[in-house]
Parts: sequence; structure tokens; C-alpha cells
Amino acid sequence: MTTYLLAGGGTAGHVNPLLAVADRLRERDPAADVLVLGTAEGLESRLVPARGYELITIEKVPFPRRPNGAALRFPGRFRRSVRTVADVIAERRVDVVVGFGGYVATPAYLAARRAGVPVAIHEANAKPGLANRLGARFAARVGVAFRGTPLPRAEFVGMPLRREIETLDRVGRRAEAAELFGLDPARPVLLVTGGSLGARRINRTMVGSASSVVDAGWQVLHVTGAASDVDDPGIDGYRMVEYADRMDLALAIADVAVSRAGAATVSELSALGIPAVYVPYPVGNGEQRFNAADVVGAGGGLLVDDAAFLPEWVERELVPLLADRERRSAMGRAAASVGALDGTDRMVALVDGALALPGAPPSPGA
Repeated sequence: MTTYLLAGGGTAGHVNPLLAVADRLRERDPAADVLVLGTAEGLESRLVPARGYELITIEKVPFPRRPNGAALRFPGRFRRSVRTVADVIAERRVDVVVGFGGYVATPAYLAARRAGVPVAIHEANAKPGLANRLGARFAARVGVAFRGTPLPRAEFVGMPLRREIETLDRVGRRAEAAELFGLDPARPVLLVTGGSLGARRINRTMVGSASSVVDAGWQVLHVTGAASDVDDPGIDGYRMVEYADRMDLALAIADVAVSRAGAATVSELSALGIPAVYVPYPVGNGEQRFNAADVVGAGGGLLVDDAAFLPEWVERELVPLLADRERRSAMGRAAASVGALDGTDRMVALVDGALALPGAPPSPGA
């Protein structure tokens, strides 16, 4: 029996690909022991047990950014975290550590190296995080969601996607999606989304441009997010919802999308061949702009700065795109050319490769 320790969490960007890989490992070998390392505060504390996996928690020890009391306490706290993970690896006889970044990943990588256990890494963002930059120096295998991600020995695997996205029949599910969201399946749909909390600029601009888009013959499915401060424009053909718990069906009916450029969003839209306008989140380390670079470079999407995404831009750039069927079709093909629907299987194969290295336990089926 193979024992996997999957390390990652904190945000959906770490937890969702982790769970996709965990599910595939369990589907392939029900006898495998799939453990998840996370924190008690992160999203994993709710999602991992709900999915039926054992969650092992360690203290959240963020790397100090400035000299203060937390910086003085950091070395001791960090060493304790590494020791805790090393004890888990020894006691549970872990065969391989699979890391997805986040606070718990660095202790997991260092503990695995100390124990002589192979490490496989998945980096979801085109601009890698600190934990994966460290772990990639000695990892047996490194998989990335975006080509050109600057990590040593990186192999493109794409994003491990949820099963309902991997197998989504967009044509076959369109009528079902239209019924769910109250749309006409015969008319094209623009999907607008800024993520679970929403995006103020996207929300305000699209509401301000509602008439222009609908007058162009399009319907709009606008997922505003929980923190939205916009009101429904009340226009026939403009469907506004705060949250869509069936995003697979929202993607099934989307002919074009307007969205932020989070790694999962870019990966899903590209894999499904949906042309998109990407409006990167303007705060942080700029990783969203890098996430969209491949698909935009291939011609499968447009990139517009948050500050420039105004009703005037919609009128000048988006509405003409919606009117150009041939251009949209070409963009969809270009998006699909850089996307990958099989990221989960590719990442699992990478984990098998780490297990197959000399000194590692035999990979499943070997």
C-alpha cells in the first residue's frame, strides 16, 4: 500500500488542485492511504474532511517580512513544524510528499528531504510562491500549470481540474445550464465573474455596460460575488446572481467570459476553449497578469488593466468582439491549444515518476 502525504492549503488555489489529485489517487487505488497536511485556519480545515480525507494540521508559521517579535520567534516555531511533519512521515510510513504550496508546504518539503522521501511539487501560478521556489531545488519532480514558470526542471502538466470540468460536455449541457440560470439556450451568453468575493471594477463596469451588451444581441450571466456593491440593472437578458454553486454549468453556457486572471479560472477557461477578457487583480505580486500571459500570447484572450476596464473600453473593444463570430471561434481554438483538460492525470503521473526514482518505493502497478 502506498501512503501519500499531500501538503497545501490556505486558499482555494492550493486546496482545489490538491483535492483533484487526492481524488484521482483514491479512485485509482482505493487501498492507498491519502493524507493531507494543512492548518486549522485554512480552507482545507473544512473542505478536506468533508471530502473524506484525514487532515493533519500543523501550526501556521508565515515567513516574517520585517524584523519584529514574530521574526525572533520564527526559527524555533519553524523547526517545530518541520519536526512534527518528520514525525508524521516516519509514523505513517509516508512514501511520497506531494506539495501544492502554501504555509505548510515548506516544512513538508524539508521534513521529506530529511527523511529521504521523494517530493513532487505542483505550482499553480505562473509566478511561483516562496515555498515551491525552495522545494523545487531538491524535488524529484516539479509540475507547473503554466508553461515558462521559472522553477528548476519544471514540467508542464496544467492545472488539476475538478472531474465535472474535465468531463464537461458544453454542447450537451447547454440546455440544462440555460434552464438553471433562466437564460435562452439559443442566444449567446457572456459570463462575467470576479471570483467568490467579486471584483468591484468588473462588477461596476459590466452593470454600467449592461444595455450595450444586451443590445448587441447577447445575454449576460453575471456572478457578482459575496461582497458585491452593485444592483441588478433589471434588463431582460441580464441575469445577476451572487454565487453560482454550479460553475460547471455556468461554463457550459458561456460563449465568452470576462473575469479576473486567477490560476484556476485561466486554466478552466483555456482548457474548455472559452475566449475571455482577463482583468488581473491590481493588488499583490502581479501573478494574475503572468497567469494570463500564455493564453493571451496565443490569441485566446485579451488582457486589460483593472484601471482601464471601463464602460468606454467595453463599447470600444468588447462589443465588437461579441459581434465577430469568426474572431471568437479563432480565440476559442487558440485558448484550447494552450489549455489542458488532463492536468490531474498528468500530475498523478509526475507523482508516480517521483516514486519510481532509485531508492523510492515501487510506484502503484509497477
